Amino acid sequence: MRSRAFDQAASGTTDLFGALASALEARVLAADQAGPGPEHVRLLFDPASVELDRLREGLTIGTRSPRVAELTGPRAALAALRDEVPAAAVLLAVHDAAHRPRVRARILGVVNVTPDSFSDGGHLPTPERAVQHGLELVHRGADLLDVGGESTRPGAAPVSAEEELERVLPVVDALAQETDVPISIDTTKASVARAAMDHGATIVNDVSAGRIDPELLPLVAERDAEVVLMHMRGTPRDMQGGPLYEDVLREVTEHLRQRVAAARAAGVATNRIAVDPGIGFGKRLQDNLALLRRLFELRSLGLPIVIGVSRKSFLGALSGTEDAADRDFETVAATALACAHGADVHRVHDVDAARRALAVAEAIRTGGSAC
Repeated sequence: MRSRAFDQAASGTTDLFGALASALEARVLAADQAGPGPEHVRLLFDPASVELDRLREGLTIGTRSPRVAELTGPRAALAALRDEVPAAAVLLAVHDAAHRPRVRARILGVVNVTPDSFSDGGHLPTPERAVQHGLELVHRGADLLDVGGESTRPGAAPVSAEEELERVLPVVDALAQETDVPISIDTTKASVARAAMDHGATIVNDVSAGRIDPELLPLVAERDAEVVLMHMRGTPRDMQGGPLYEDVLREVTEHLRQRVAAARAAGVATNRIAVDPGIGFGKRLQDNLALLRRLFELRSLGLPIVIGVSRKSFLGALSGTEDAADRDFETVAATALACAHGADVHRVHDVDAARRALAVAEAIRTGGSAC
């Protein structure tokens, strides 16, 4: 039996996807990582909220703007109000979700069988070569494999389900027979996901989070599969057409909260879900940097965080490296920092470099226990 990818990482998940949580959009500030001391929770709220008024009775609040307040007080204050004030229960759940114990960082190795992916398109021209590459990634330390047959680079045109299936099915089938690591199918199409799962895939990595094909999330539920829900505005073809955010973390978090709620409504178990902020998918340079810098806030959802920074263009913009295939040094730096800021699963091309970088990052983060 192929092992689950997210069960362990999602242990202790709390119910943070109801109407109250969505309305409050409560998130724990990255400052909470500092250690013992006052706990700071940022709460976006309706100024007329009765729940907020009742929270004032038990917590000290300093308003910074018409819609943002910083609540300061020990966890015990939230616990004391939990049974009486629903908003306090949500905040307590958010705090505990953000501070849940983290499992060892995991590596999701990329197996692209596309002719036009941004960094490795056409590098695996035959199923045999793709399978060999996937097995090599496992040998080098990949915990999971992600097989994709349709490019999602900015401006990429969609391909038919038939063409996508022709590319991925032989690879998924052979890898499922040759290795026990979980296999992810990188697709937005329910028909492709269904066939891939018939051939051994157990995870669906959907860059649209179930928006493009409404049949995908019910299929995941039916198969009791795992799913990665990613934030993306629009489609790969148009996502970079002038993206604009007021607060990228708030907007990405709320979008993911809504997509998780949609998955749960379709019958997907919470411990089968992971979230991905979508680095490079409808984001400006400053948006990507803000997401990585404040990644810890996404842990308030209580779900494993998948991050994909490998060789992306924002890294080239920072270092001046135009060739995407030559951005592995930049990838290592971003991967290590993403690990420190809360990422659980790292989608990378160079597995060996990521494994060594994460071993160091995890040892520093935990005080000596390498991943």
